[in-house]
Amino acid sequence: MELSSELGGWLEGAKRVAILGIGNPIRRDDAIGVEVVKALEGRVPDGVLLLDCETVPESFVGKVAEFRPTHILLVDAADFLGNPGEARLFGAGETVGVSISTHSLPLKVLSKYLEMETGAKVAILAIQPKDLGLGEGLSDELRCSLKGIVEILSGALSRLAPMEFE
Repeated sequence: MELSSELGGWLEGAKRVAILGIGNPIRRDDAIGVEVVKALEGRVPDGVLLLDCETVPESFVGKVAEFRPTHILLVDAADFLGNPGEARLFGAGETVGVSISTHSLPLKVLSKYLEMETGAKVAILAIQPKDLGLGEGLSDELRCSLKGIVEILSGALSRLAPMEFE
């Protein structure tokens, strides 16, 4: 299924959406989650909370719970043996490929915890990295993919009726 359709289906009935960008900005492609959130700034409707969590998403649980979201999307690099820049949507608690995270709490555990704490529908948008070496800046493949992912996300979020947000 195409990412746009998957996101559209997952967002059905959304009233308040929290998007957590996860990653290490000095580990090249690991920063993709953070870059997605930065690129979405100013492109999403009210009722969408964008959080740049870097390597400590667990530190934002209180802020997310206080926002009272109906949907939570975790965006991070993950090796699921796809092509560099490929993005896939996983459900809360699903194993997302080979663990490469630079944060202490695995996404599977964090997503289930957020689901229990907030009652929100939780998903993980995993993006296949190419280069996780030390350094700043995304690989060419992920820089190109970033634009498409942001277009898909902003498009899916913009289709939500403004009156749905409380």
